[in-house]
Parts: sequence; C-alpha cells; structure tokens
Amino acid sequence: MADTELDERKVKILNAIIKNYLETGEPVGSRTISKYTDLNLSSATIRNEMSDLEDLGYIIQPHTSAGRIPSDKGYRFYVNNLIASKDKEVSDMKEWMIEREEKMETLLKNVAKVLATNTQYATMISAPSVVSNRLKFVQLSAVDENQLLSVVVMDGNIVKTKSSILISHWITKHYLS
Repeated sequence: MADTELDERKVKILNAIIKNYLETGEPVGSRTISKYTDLNLSSATIRNEMSDLEDLGYIIQPHTSAGRIPSDKGYRFYVNNLIASKDKEVSDMKEWMIEREEKMETLLKNVAKVLATNTQYATMISAPSVVSNRLKFVQLSAVDENQLLSVVVMDGNIVKTKSSILISHWITKHYLS
C-alpha cells in the first residue's frame, strides 16, 4: 500500500499514536488509542489497524508485549500531513482576505455611485495606505465657546476630524501614543 491508500481510520490511529508518543515517550497500546480518539472502535479492531500500519512500515513494536511507536516513515507522513494542513489553512485565509477585499472594493464603488448620483458631481474614493502614525498637519477651529473641531492629517493623507471639549486629550490618545 502507498501513503494514498491509508484510509481515514488508519490516519486517525497513526496520528493518535504519534501525538500520544510525543506527549508521553511511551509505546502506545490499542486501549490508549480507543480512549484517545473519537473512532468508537473496539481494542481488537484498533489492534488490527495497528498491525496493518506496522506491516506498511508506519509504526514499529519495540518488543512483543509493548505498544507501538512511530517509525521514520510514520513521522514523515505525520509531518507532511501537518504541513499540508497548515498550507490549506493559509490558502483558505488568503482566499477569505481576497474575498473581503473584493467586497470592500464593491462597497466603495457603490458608495461612489450613490454620491455621484445624489450630488451630481464626479466622485472618487480611494483607500489610504497606512505606513506610520506621523502627523503632517493639525488644524483646530472653535465651533463655539465650549467646543473645538480638530482636523488631523497624517502620513498617507489620512484625515481625521473630531469635535470635542477635551480635544487635546483625544489627540494625545489617538495620534501620539
């Protein structure tokens, strides 16, 4: 049998053997596997599967009365599956991020269309690129005797506005920390 001929049950048993052996350093028996996995198999069935894995060279039995330990081939199979699993996670995350980015782009295009339609002006929307939090420009304007309006422009031409009584605290909290 080749690696591709390992069925799901054998893979689960092999993974359980390797994980348990890595945790304890002790050979792993069928009873431990029946407790460790969600396969709901008898110890005899697990022993038969372990025997098949041993015949295929994925595990070895250090001596007759001992459980099984992973062989080099078993470790290689485990690592390859672990890498493939992580690669799939990364790939799925990239796809999710691209999907989110495309949805944001569609949303921004729709907002631009609504603005253009309602204002009868040409509109353009661009997302800022955030490189650092360095201030380029700060403008404070009195709204009334108790309020200030701040306009803060940062690197990347990111503009923030805020109307507040305690504007200096807000600027310190949001831009200078």
